[in-house]
Amino acid sequence: MSSDRDLVETFLIPVRKCANYRPAFGQSKSDGVGFEQFERIYGDDPFYSLIGMTVPSVYAAHRAAGGMTSVYRQLGIGAERLFRAVLSNQLGLSAPQLAWSYEYPAGKKMKVHTLDARITLDDLQEERREALTKWMEGALSSISRPADAATKGVVFEVRQGYKSADSKRQNADLRYGLNAYQARMLPAFAIFSNQVSVPVIERYRNDGMIVLTGLLDGDVYRSTFTFLSEVAGYDLIAFLNETKTKSAPKFNR
Repeated sequence: MSSDRDLVETFLIPVRKCANYRPAFGQSKSDGVGFEQFERIYGDDPFYSLIGMTVPSVYAAHRAAGGMTSVYRQLGIGAERLFRAVLSNQLGLSAPQLAWSYEYPAGKKMKVHTLDARITLDDLQEERREALTKWMEGALSSISRPADAATKGVVFEVRQGYKSADSKRQNADLRYGLNAYQARMLPAFAIFSNQVSVPVIERYRNDGMIVLTGLLDGDVYRSTFTFLSEVAGYDLIAFLNETKTKSAPKFNR
């Protein structure tokens, strides 16, 4: 079983990649462009140089914008890995037991959508199986679904936050929910932040999906922290407080 120290590394390894982020400025085969190279690229561009774009503030703006995109992307990867590791440690689940995917048609081909974590009732020991069964019954009731709508377990899509209202992503999420129910699994989202698009998550709940977010005092059907505490027996808040004391990524200038 992994220690909390191992879990901290599981979470931080992808985030630390952001420390060395540099914008590409169209140099697709490079590892990013430093300020001196940026000056050359923009200095050689008649339009940008003539209007005064070859200045440090422009480079800094590009780096900040792309860097934040990278931070959120890596936070999402870290959250996914951490959530899966916690379930593995606390519930005694192997990587194959946690894996779940489904096929769907895309034009003339079939594609595979792999979800972030699965808990199947049959894979759990008695105490945890009873806890998850009780949670599933309450969760289905909270979204006005019959108790027999999902009888095998729960499947999770894990995200660090969900502020986007992108229609393509919503359609993919709703497709996932439909396929989960067809497999007698309850579709759920485990979101670490409470920064979410309220209309989107309410739509998901209305369409029969459980959405857990980063609410400190939310109930077990709406809070990722409460779910992990009551169903998996893990205090994620304590873990995140510990993570704050570890070496956070320091961004190079």
